[in-house]
Order: sequence, then structure tokens, then C-alpha cells
Amino acid sequence: MKFIFFSLFFLPMLLCSSVECIHPHPLDPLTPSELNLVRTIILKAYQTSTKHINLTFQYVGLHEPDKPVIHSWLSSKTKTLPPPPRQAFVIARFQKQSLEITLDFPTRSIISTEIYKGHGYPMLTFDEQAVASQLPFTYEPFKHSLKKRGLNISHVLCSTFTIGWFGEENTKRTLKIKCYYINGSANLYMRPLEGVSAVVDLDEMKIVAYSDKHVIPVPKDEGTEYRVSKMKPPFGPKLKGISVIQHDGHGFTIQDHSVSWANWVFHLGFDIQAGPKSLFHTKTQRRNDAYYSGSDGTPVKISNAFCIFEKYAGDIMWRHTEIGIPNEVINEVRSDVSLVVRAVSTVGNYDYVIDWEFKPSGSIKLTVGLTGILEVKAATYTNTDQIKEDIYGTLIADNTIGVYHDHFLTYYLDLDIDGEANSFVKANLETVRVKDQKTPRKSYWTVVKETAKTESDARVNIGLKPSELVVVNPNKKTKLGNTIGYRLVPGSVVHPLMVSDDYPQIRGAFTNYNVWVTPFNKSEKWAGGLYVDHSRGDDTLAVWSLRDREIENKDIVLWYTMGFHHVPSQEDFPVMPTLSGGFELRPTNFFESNPVLKTKSPASMHFPNCTSQHYYD
Repeated sequence: MKFIFFSLFFLPMLLCSSVECIHPHPLDPLTPSELNLVRTIILKAYQTSTKHINLTFQYVGLHEPDKPVIHSWLSSKTKTLPPPPRQAFVIARFQKQSLEITLDFPTRSIISTEIYKGHGYPMLTFDEQAVASQLPFTYEPFKHSLKKRGLNISHVLCSTFTIGWFGEENTKRTLKIKCYYINGSANLYMRPLEGVSAVVDLDEMKIVAYSDKHVIPVPKDEGTEYRVSKMKPPFGPKLKGISVIQHDGHGFTIQDHSVSWANWVFHLGFDIQAGPKSLFHTKTQRRNDAYYSGSDGTPVKISNAFCIFEKYAGDIMWRHTEIGIPNEVINEVRSDVSLVVRAVSTVGNYDYVIDWEFKPSGSIKLTVGLTGILEVKAATYTNTDQIKEDIYGTLIADNTIGVYHDHFLTYYLDLDIDGEANSFVKANLETVRVKDQKTPRKSYWTVVKETAKTESDARVNIGLKPSELVVVNPNKKTKLGNTIGYRLVPGSVVHPLMVSDDYPQIRGAFTNYNVWVTPFNKSEKWAGGLYVDHSRGDDTLAVWSLRDREIENKDIVLWYTMGFHHVPSQEDFPVMPTLSGGFELRPTNFFESNPVLKTKSPASMHFPNCTSQHYYD
């Protein structure tokens, strides 16, 4: 199973003023100069020279101010006062221990240091994975494995994979190394060296276990190429070019980390662990300012980290045709234009296309597209008739099995609906049998609302019972007396298929429910815990929620897990077409009426019966 985590800070009713950017936003990500300062302070404290670094930076990010402090700054009438003091949170690896360090920038000092004593290890760095993946090439047993297979070592590449935890009493910080053959194709993941693997101790940076179980032919390179420059004709199908021209320029503005578009204003940041992090308010350009800390502490730049663009594909925002009025035909329609913030995360063989789509109606659509290369294993089979046992996958090409697998993606949604005090309401759709014998009807359905009092009340497996799930502010009502809120509109529903006491499911128990609600706790941000590698599932959302804390009329967090059970098919070879899923956050009695009633559609070409455009004099 693969687990991906995203975070969202949602404050829909705070409006940005023109002076908001006089001072940096409290949630601005760390700048390169700040990352360099972190490095300087920590290396000085641990007396570590730059020539012989025995301390590695596993994670460096903003130590966020407490939420009330952020709210106070945002809601102040002017932004002439500086934001709260900037701080950084660092996880470093030193002398085989994980250190949690908090630094204060104004005083240029370390204000706290703790040694992590729990299970699990911090996130991996790119640098240590790169070093570990090279170790097999100087390891004699690996050279022998290649020789007996008749493979040229210059055509071999190796990659790193986490190992997990399967009940061991003691663990070390280790990685598994698997290797691939690239002679004739750049699609390395489709040409694995099956049966050969190494285990690397990352603290010692050496191979501590090696396996060469059996010799299985490396899948052929035929048909695995996906680079258009390397392909040969004929090509097809041929798609005609489409261009969308915005004669007045794009409709959004970017100032530092603040993005304004239509009736939206939001703050966009980046975190190496979370990816896009946003603070939203109601009210194509690339965003180039994303940085993270390398393992030696130096800033690393990610160019074009985000893509921000307006999207119009002929969708309809709202429409109605009326022919019931004598001598008049009414056609009213508005085109649906939205703003998309996109980030693409490549995790080994897979690519995740992560979209946050903002609509003028106040809705947010969150979509994840899965593409890239399947995880495969080599086999001796070239036809399904040869298969007599469970191969745990699909034969997608000669000697190539695409293995069955899951993807679970958890969103951390801190929904402050017009204030911090919120509640979670399950509006259950229930069938009622008619008792009045005077009517021919036998039944009807109605809505029975249930406000979750504690965490256990709020756990939901979607699809088992028809209901609408709404986060409301019980203290704020519309003029008509309805409680304002935002509704979760789920997409396709997936539940875990592992038994609950299987070790991967113990670690991923946060997938046991599609929806969880917890009271806001600054230290509870990652559904799988802060130390996921080799974790034992004892510091996850599922464990925190066992406290069954009160969540009614509190500052709460909604956790939503979406997923995919992926049964590979031949169409996924050699690179898979994008498979998408998502959900929507939709205003529910949040506005007094349709907020886009008077929105005018942009002028466009007219296509009878297909257009969502309307012309204005």
C-alpha cells in the first residue's frame, strides 16, 4: 500500500486587504536565507565541520505559530504590525538518534532540542537514497549475480524502497535496494532484476543483507519505450490543437505567496513533506519559489513547483431553459471557469498529479491523478494459459506481471467555517413508512441530523448509510436561520482489504474509516505519524482518536481518506494513462443565495446545443 498525505488550511470568510503584504505572512515557507541560517546555527551547536558532516538534516520546515496568533494577525484592521516571530522545526539524524530541534530566527538560537524515543525513523533524504543506491556496484556478490545472468553492469540502475515493519522487536534504519536493466530502454521499472535485492543500513551506509533467490529472465525492452523522441511511426491517434486565448490576460494575481482570483484570496506555500499548503479565503502562471533543505542543510531549489491556471472546458456553472411562458423562450446559462493550483509529485515509479480547483461558487474540488509506471515483477510467463497459481497481479507483457496494489491518500482539512468553533453534522437520509391510511403513499424519505459529540461519533465509512456530511459553525446562521457550513461531497469510495491485524494495516489504520474528525492539535498533523519509516502504527490518527475527545462546537479537523484498488491491465503498459479520483468541499447554507447568480460568462465562439456561453450586450 502507498500512503500520501496532504494538508489544507481553510478559512473561507476572511478577506484580504490591500496592505496585507506589508509584512510576510506568518505561514510563508522558509526562505533560502532562513534555511542557510538554520544550517549555520545547528552545525555550530554540534561542532560539525562542512568537510566531515556526521549530522544530517532529514526535515527542515516552518514551525508554525499557534493558530490564535495567526487569526489575530489576519483579522487585524491593518498589517502594519509585524507577524509573530519566525521559527523553524528541524528533524536531524545525529549519532544514530533522531533529534527534534526548534530554532528562533530573531534570536538566532536553538530554543529546544529533544531526542525522539519512539518507534520509527524520519523521512528519507534524496542524498542518502542516492548514496545507498550506488552501494551494490562495489559489492562483490552483486557483481557475481549480474555475471551469472550475463548482464552488463554499465546498463544497471538501482533504486531504493522502504521496508516497513512486520512485528520485529528491534529495527534498524534500513532500506531495500532493487535493480533494473536499462539497455535499450529508459523505462527501467519495466525491466527488474527479479530475485536480487540488498538491504542497506542507512546509519552505517553499508549493505547488511543480500539475496539472490533465483534467475528469472529480465523482461525484454520491446514496447517499453515511452519517450516520443525514441518512438517510430506510425503515430496516433492524432489530436488537433486547442488554444484558449485570454485577450485581457489571466484573471488572477500573485503577490509573494498570496493568490487572488474572482472572489477567492489564498496563501500558497510549500513544504517538502506536505507539498502544497494553503490558507484559503473567499473573495497560466508558474510559481517558482519552492525550496527545501538538502541532507547537509543547504537550500535546494525546485523550479516550477506549482502551476496555476484558469480552466474552462465548456462546463456549465448553471443554466435553465424556460418555455412555459407564453410567447417567450428563456435561455440563461453561465460558463464555469475555475482556478487550478497543480503540483506533481513523482514517488519512484509513480507520478501523482495533485489539483486544487477553486470555483466562483465557493466550492473546492480536490483531485489526484495517478500515472507513471506500474510496479512490476518479472516472471517466466508469456501467456495466461501457463499460469497455474496466484501470481498476485496481471500479466501485462511478456515476462512482466503488474502487481495488485492500493493507493490511499489522506487529506488534513482544518476547516474554520467563519470562526474556529465548528461542529460535524451527519445529515442522515432516512426512510419513513407512512402510517396515515388516507394517502396512497407507503413511504417517503427525510433528513435526520446528528451532531457528533465526540471523535467516535464522527468516524464514517462512506457508502454504508446515505448521509450528507457537513462541517458547520453552530454559532452563525443565515438570515433564514440555517446554520452555515461546508459539505463534504465524496468521490468513489474505497475501503482497505487487509485484515485489521496485518502489519501494514496496523500501520495504516487511519484508512479504517473514510472520515475522521479530531479536535485541533498542533502536534497531530500527519495521519501516519511524524516518523512513518519502520513505524509500528502507535502514533497515528487511529490511535489519537481512541481518546474520544469532545468535538462539538470546537476547533476541529476533518480527515478524509480517498483510495484506489489498482488491478493492472495491459493498457497500463508501458506507462499508464491517468486514473483520477477526488472529492469536493461545497458551501451549504454558507451564502444567502446563489453566489454566482450575476456572474457574467466570458465571450466565446457559439456552438449551438453545446455551448455554455451566453452573450451580453
